[in-house]
Amino acid sequence: MSAFRKISEKLRWFWNRLRCMSVPELLHRIREKCLISLQRLGFFSAKRAPVPNLSIKVRPWLQSATALPADCYLEEATRVLAGEVPIFALRPANLGSVPLWNTDPKSGVHAPLIFGRALDYRDSEVVGDIKYLWEPNRHLQWVVLAQAYALSRERRFLDGFAEQLSSWLEQCPYPLGPNWTSSLELGIRLINWSIVWQLIGGEQSELFQGRRGEALRERWLNSIYQHCHSINFYWSRYSSANNHLIGEAAGLYIASVTWPFWQACGQWREVSYRILLEEALTQNTEDGVNREQAVSYQQFVLDFLLFSGLAARSTNHDFPAVYWERMDQMIGFLASIMDAQGNVPMIGDADDGYVTRLSPDKEFCPYKSLLATGGLLFGRPEYLQKSGAVDDKTQWLLGLDYSRRHGSSVAKLSLNRSYATGGYYILGGDFDTEREVKCIVDVGPLGYLGIAAHGHADALSMVLSVAGYEILVDPGTYTYHTQKAWRDYFRGTLAHNTVRIDSTDQSESGGNFMWIHKAEAVCETWESSGEKQRLLASHNGYHRLSDPVTHRREIAYNAELRRFRITDSIECAGQHLVERIWHFAEACEIAVEQNAISITREGRTAGFAFSPLAYREIIVSRGSENPIIGWISRAYDVKAPITTVVESLTISGSTTLIVDITV
Repeated sequence: MSAFRKISEKLRWFWNRLRCMSVPELLHRIREKCLISLQRLGFFSAKRAPVPNLSIKVRPWLQSATALPADCYLEEATRVLAGEVPIFALRPANLGSVPLWNTDPKSGVHAPLIFGRALDYRDSEVVGDIKYLWEPNRHLQWVVLAQAYALSRERRFLDGFAEQLSSWLEQCPYPLGPNWTSSLELGIRLINWSIVWQLIGGEQSELFQGRRGEALRERWLNSIYQHCHSINFYWSRYSSANNHLIGEAAGLYIASVTWPFWQACGQWREVSYRILLEEALTQNTEDGVNREQAVSYQQFVLDFLLFSGLAARSTNHDFPAVYWERMDQMIGFLASIMDAQGNVPMIGDADDGYVTRLSPDKEFCPYKSLLATGGLLFGRPEYLQKSGAVDDKTQWLLGLDYSRRHGSSVAKLSLNRSYATGGYYILGGDFDTEREVKCIVDVGPLGYLGIAAHGHADALSMVLSVAGYEILVDPGTYTYHTQKAWRDYFRGTLAHNTVRIDSTDQSESGGNFMWIHKAEAVCETWESSGEKQRLLASHNGYHRLSDPVTHRREIAYNAELRRFRITDSIECAGQHLVERIWHFAEACEIAVEQNAISITREGRTAGFAFSPLAYREIIVSRGSENPIIGWISRAYDVKAPITTVVESLTISGSTTLIVDITV
């Protein structure tokens, strides 16, 4: 990229970002810049932590699960000792036994050790792909070492952890480099450090015996204090107050509970507790939907809230009932959108982010795990039934005894089909059986707050599965900070099962994590009574065109016929290019005729029957790079080809498109 183009894009991003800011936010950002400048000069820093009072007694918030079979933990930990850590598309990444913590393992770009808050982590020429750099610095792999040690008491895992910890403290000095740029990353790292601390035995761990051990403990506690100090200085506020703010508060709260050794911990605990309670209720709707409109972030936020709640209970200073009720509602939403095979639609952004895993199972599913935990915590046997089993993560969080006492009852999930506040509707029938038909329709907001960072331009999009086998899919996310063309595609309207007008997105992007003109969807009619269901919704995303266009979609389901009728009304005065888009799951075999599509999967068949239109063109794409279309991303930085069918036609004035889908 030329220097001129790079500067031009930065200026354009900066201008769009300013357009999304209120006056209070602008003042907040100016204050933050002033603080950064002052800290660079040495003011308000935490170069040296006060002497910790290690006599304060602490109850662990993590439970003992040392009766679990150890073999898989030992195998995984042995790989970590060898430097093998799975990082997105690098499976594994070879970090070496002593990793280069400031290097992107994918590109090899080594980020400079300049003042972290002044580092432009969005610039791939400076830091590489920051997601790849940050991921191993969250230290989920250290939890594996600690679990292996707790289960086996083999000293090699403890010594290996000590070596890596020492190298991290040496290579990542406060407040320099890419690992001090984001308060969220600091928060996640603190949570994993807390888990490790508990598993190795806390301040009395054999790791800290002798002069060298005491010196390592002192260095580690000093960094912990600096992490807490930094988070408390740089909260994500205003349009950035999304999952970042919750994650920062969770990290600070859990740290203040795990290491209450400094006078400042009382204030940190009070501030973070208040933020967690407020944001748990603000960022998640009364019907259990996270307002970022991104299902992956729903599980991410749930873990922050869950771990913080368990930490609070260990201090006998629990959160109020409404906090736990909101988590129950959020898990209930995940249970409702999960199909009979355990698939959850990839609505909105997903970056494979975990707070921690606690399970070495390669088939670990964060959604099923949350259902298992929620089933035990909230006395919901229907969640347990849908989870399939009480997984290792749940047992580390709640304890083996808890699982045995509460994990035996069975009940059928009472499915909530309407999430009016969150903006999702479920049509179909025979749920959680071999005859299940499940269609989920997005009538929600684009995203959360002014920039709607993790939302996609997917108004009135739908996904469909039959007997738990996906037919129509949301293609996912693929990338964040790099590969702009791919980022634009996966978050754009063309990558969703909806209608696109004049080759433009329903909402206008202002950057990788910013929308400046946002489509507003509204449910006009919702009827769900037995055999017949009906949803009528519309959005105004194309009202910004010179000839305004309204897209209105009606979906009617006849359970007896197992048939959906989808009616798309395009209301306008002038001429427009209309594209109706259908993305089919990888395993679907597709045959396209003039006015029909037949789908075969797992011995089952489905059919699309279009209303005849002589001027319609049916375009079939699969894995096309020019133009980009016909792709799915099941994991961050990993993509695969799928069949995408586009009905394309030029209309003059209002037009209605009808398709019958029989399953």
